[in-house]
Amino acid sequence: MDYITKPVVPSITLARVRNQLELKQARDLLSDHNHRLEAEVELRMQDNELIQTVGIRALAHLAEIRDPETGNHILRTQGYIRQLAQGLRDHPRFRDTLTDRYIELLTRSAPLHDIGKVGIPDAVLQKPGPLTPAEWAIMKTHSRLGAEAIELAERDAPRPVEFLGLAKEIARWHHEKWDGSGYPDGLVGDAIPVSARLMAVSDVFDALISRRVYKPPMSLMQARDVIAAGRGSHFDPDATDTFLQSLDSFVEIARRYNDTQLPV
Repeated sequence: MDYITKPVVPSITLARVRNQLELKQARDLLSDHNHRLEAEVELRMQDNELIQTVGIRALAHLAEIRDPETGNHILRTQGYIRQLAQGLRDHPRFRDTLTDRYIELLTRSAPLHDIGKVGIPDAVLQKPGPLTPAEWAIMKTHSRLGAEAIELAERDAPRPVEFLGLAKEIARWHHEKWDGSGYPDGLVGDAIPVSARLMAVSDVFDALISRRVYKPPMSLMQARDVIAAGRGSHFDPDATDTFLQSLDSFVEIARRYNDTQLPV
């Protein structure tokens, strides 16, 4: 950092040594300060993510309060959609989309897929038997209602919030079908966002193996067969194949967050 010329002058040597020691001390203080700032920023980011996660769960539980039999449905579907995304991340059709960041945001936003059920009347949402055509038309509006509610939240935010974009996709289009026979917009194939395609498999599997006011739970093998039968009609073919290959992981997630004894 410095040099001393000969002949050595003791007073100059001492001054230069002192300057370098003081400079080193200043650098150390600055480095410590930067480390403290980085730690503080990291802590704030963790706090923000925790608050965001808790807020999402709180909103999702509003829908569960209206439809109490869903129980741990949001925890199970979160696990399923993460498992499905990780299984597809190296697939040529999905690798550009399913980055680490995307999978994290997808998992975080998944609990809001049925938030629109808050707007469905109890007489329809909690009806113990089959719905009439008119009641079914009302029930199907929950996807649009959920997307509109999330869009309003987006408008209130001072800047774009990444996970809300995915949450809106999932809420609106998780009932679309690969062959175009789903709702609300009749999207076909790859026109359905990846997020919604993965939620479709996750949501249907959990609905099949869960007890509802209008039906008993299916066995795991029956549910597997229903998903397999929907390959290329209801579900993205590659997402279906990955589900079938990862069935043991799905069953483990279902058991971890089980509400009642799973049917064999």
